[in-house]
Amino acid sequence: MKMELDYIEKLVKLVSDNGLTELSLEEDDKAIIIKKEKEIVTTTATVAAQPIAVAPAAPAAKPAESAPAKEDSNLLKITSPMVGTFYRAASPGAVPFADAGKTVSVGQTVCIIEAMKLMNEIESEVSGKIVEVCVQDGEPVEYGQVLMLVEP
Repeated sequence: MKMELDYIEKLVKLVSDNGLTELSLEEDDKAIIIKKEKEIVTTTATVAAQPIAVAPAAPAAKPAESAPAKEDSNLLKITSPMVGTFYRAASPGAVPFADAGKTVSVGQTVCIIEAMKLMNEIESEVSGKIVEVCVQDGEPVEYGQVLMLVEP
């Protein structure tokens, strides 16, 4: 990965424009990590001289909070290994790779995550029956976000 200045500037713009909080890329022995800190603006009220915290103008994208996931301690999680857009199938209208009630095995493709115009097939690291798909098709996902819950 050649670390050219305009390439790094494009990555910074990608993080900023998409409300991301972190982007990391690795290739061989080289890595780049771009982190965006929370912006906190303070102002002083005219009547009272105490600072007031104001939320940032563009809050960072948060992982999708769907209906509360089943709180079952024996469930295994399939998590996102990267930031991107979640797709359940190879193309619109195609049969999903994995769905609630279906059985998955280690190494089986369960979804695709698009990152920087690249389609990355995500393979299951666990075996069992899918209890819940926690992300809707086409939704953005964060690194480490739970995609599916699997009953071993």
